[in-house]
Amino acid sequence: MSETTTDFDPDSPTIAVTGAAGFIGSRVVYELQQAYPEWEITALDNFYLGDVREIGDVSVEHVDIRNRDRLEDALSGADIVMHLAAISGVDDCEENQDLAYEVNVQGTNNVAWFCRKTGAALVFPFSMATIGDPVEFPITVDHPRDPLNWYGRTKLLNERAIETFADGSFPAHLFLKSNLYGEHEINGQTVSKGTVINFFVGRAKAGENLTVYEPGDQARNYIHVKDVARAYVRSAERLVEQLAAGETGAEKYEIAGEEDPSVMTVAELVRDIAQAERGINVDVELIENPRGNETLVQTFSVNNDFAKETLGWSPEWSVKKSVRRLLREELSNQNP
Repeated sequence: MSETTTDFDPDSPTIAVTGAAGFIGSRVVYELQQAYPEWEITALDNFYLGDVREIGDVSVEHVDIRNRDRLEDALSGADIVMHLAAISGVDDCEENQDLAYEVNVQGTNNVAWFCRKTGAALVFPFSMATIGDPVEFPITVDHPRDPLNWYGRTKLLNERAIETFADGSFPAHLFLKSNLYGEHEINGQTVSKGTVINFFVGRAKAGENLTVYEPGDQARNYIHVKDVARAYVRSAERLVEQLAAGETGAEKYEIAGEEDPSVMTVAELVRDIAQAERGINVDVELIENPRGNETLVQTFSVNNDFAKETLGWSPEWSVKKSVRRLLREELSNQNP
């Protein structure tokens, strides 16, 4: 039996989070601290994009997941690894394909190998980008995979590798995650990312017109970063139980919002709320689409039932609620 499984105490597990300085990872550490202050948390990042250095009383340690020996030392003693480190932007992956492969594929294999070696549980998000253009709705984890871009291809390799590593060795939760949006605060620092909704809000705040790539009716499902972080806390709770029971193998969950509006609909919503909340008047412009690797379906519904039933999780944020919050003048009076 592995060292991690032998020494495992379900009342005080150790949780390691890779990508802890980033958009999702920093929020996950925060949510874990709020829900389970008695749990031990190890936070790791190489600070490629994330710049959060402290989360509550946890310092983010500089570790590159491509360095297997350094990673193994940093993860030592972890009962659950939440592996959130990745080169996640479609454009970033296309422009830096070698780096994306090294981080997303080889780095993830290093993490999964650690879990296989020690018996530590694993949480890992793979992306709707693994699907490409959906052919059936609502989307579930059983949907055929046909990624359209390098990012999706790396995530598909991750999904298959973790399934193989986990079989008979450790429990793993794989999350088919939809498009992120929103922002949050860590130690007074606003943490955001250039998602499409955040992009529209940023342009509206600057008084700039909102540009939508043709044809404009391409739909996406959107999920707030806080809802994602809560799902991972629920995942950790279940993994604690599975570790105690000696369970192994991968479970797959869909985590998505309840809405799948078109990009044009989102832009028009931001335009209208910007005018109502702050008196900002901007227009929406349809422009030529420079991307040849973009999903162009007109509906994007996702079935969240398994996460709801098994993890007791459901999304709390709507696009309208988030946009209204992002466009308010005084964000300092709102909860982090």
